[in-house]
Amino acid sequence: MGKHNIRANAGMSKNWESLWYSLLAIGVSFVLVAFIMLAMGYNPFNAYMALFRGSFGSLYAISLTLCRSVPLIFVGLAVGFALKGGMFNIGGEGQLYIGGFTSAVVALALGNSLPLVVSLPLAVLAGMVAGMAWGGAIGLIKAKLQINEVIVAIMLNYIAQLLTSYFVNNHLMQEGSMTPQTETLPAGMQLPTIVANSQLTTSLYIALFMCFVYWFVFRHTVFGYEVKALGNNPNAAGTGGVHNVWTTILVMAVSGALASMAGIFEVFGTYGRFIDGFSPGIGFTGIAIAFIGQGTPIGIILAAILFGGLQAGAMQMGLMEGVSAHIDKVIQGLVIIFIATPNFIRYLLHRKER
Repeated sequence: MGKHNIRANAGMSKNWESLWYSLLAIGVSFVLVAFIMLAMGYNPFNAYMALFRGSFGSLYAISLTLCRSVPLIFVGLAVGFALKGGMFNIGGEGQLYIGGFTSAVVALALGNSLPLVVSLPLAVLAGMVAGMAWGGAIGLIKAKLQINEVIVAIMLNYIAQLLTSYFVNNHLMQEGSMTPQTETLPAGMQLPTIVANSQLTTSLYIALFMCFVYWFVFRHTVFGYEVKALGNNPNAAGTGGVHNVWTTILVMAVSGALASMAGIFEVFGTYGRFIDGFSPGIGFTGIAIAFIGQGTPIGIILAAILFGGLQAGAMQMGLMEGVSAHIDKVIQGLVIIFIATPNFIRYLLHRKER
C-alpha cells in the first residue's frame, strides 16, 4: 500500500511539473511576441486586449473559439492515444481528410432514402472506418515491416489529400461552383448549431464525450492497460501477454478513427459539405495540442481552447490594431518550440540552482 502511494504521488508530482512547464512555455511565448510587436511599433497590451475580445469578449467570440477548438480536440486525442502506445501519429491530416470525404460521399449517396437516425450514424461510421483503415495501415506496416510510422504517415497524408482533391475536382464537384466542393449535405444530416448565427454545432458535445471515453479506456479497461504497457516497454508487454503486433495495429487504427472525427464533424457541422483543402493544418496543430496537454483529456481540452482562441482572436487583433492576423501562428510556433525543448524550460526554472 505504501509503495502504491509513493508511485501515485510521484506520478502526480510529474504531472504537475509538466503542467508548469507548459504554462511557462505559453507565458514566455506571449512575452516574446510582445517584444516582437514592440519592435514593429505596435502596442502589445492593446493588441492582446483585442485578441482577448476576439476570442472571449462576447458570446459570438466564445462560440468561434470553441468552433475552432473542436477539431483540435479530436486530433489531440488521436495523437495522445498513439503516444500512450509509444507511437507518433503525424498522419492526422490525412486521416481527417479521408474520414471527412468518405462520410460526405456516403451521406450524399444515402440522401433521404433512409430515416435520419439510420443514415447519419451510417455516414459518420463510414468516415470513422475509413480513418481506422488509414491509421491501421500505418500500424500494420510498422508492426510487420518495422518501418517507422512517421515516414509512412507523412506519405499517406499526401495520398489522402491528393486523392480526395482529385475526386472532388473531377467527379463530385457541385455544378456551377467555382470552389472545389461537393453538393451540400441533406439538411437533416447537418448538425444543429448551439449558438444562433454561429458555426458552433453539437460536435462540441461529441468531442467532450470522446474525451470521457479516452479517459475511461486508459483508466478502467484492459485494452488501455495493454496500450500503456506497449508504450512503456514493448518487450516487457510481450512477455506479459500483450500481443504487440495486434495492439500496435489497433492503437494506430483507433488513433486514425479519432483523427477522422475532426474531418467528419467539420463536414457535418462547420461546412455542411466536403470542401477541397478545408483544413488549415488541423492535423499538425493537433500534435502540439497533445504535447501541451500532456496526453490528458483535460489538458487537451484546455490546449485546444488556447489555440482555438488564438485563431479566433487573431483576426480581431488585425482589424483593431493592424497587427498581422498571422501573429497567432508565431505564438503557436513558440509554444511548440518551448514544449519540444523542456530542457530549456527546466533551465529557466532552475538557473539559480545551476
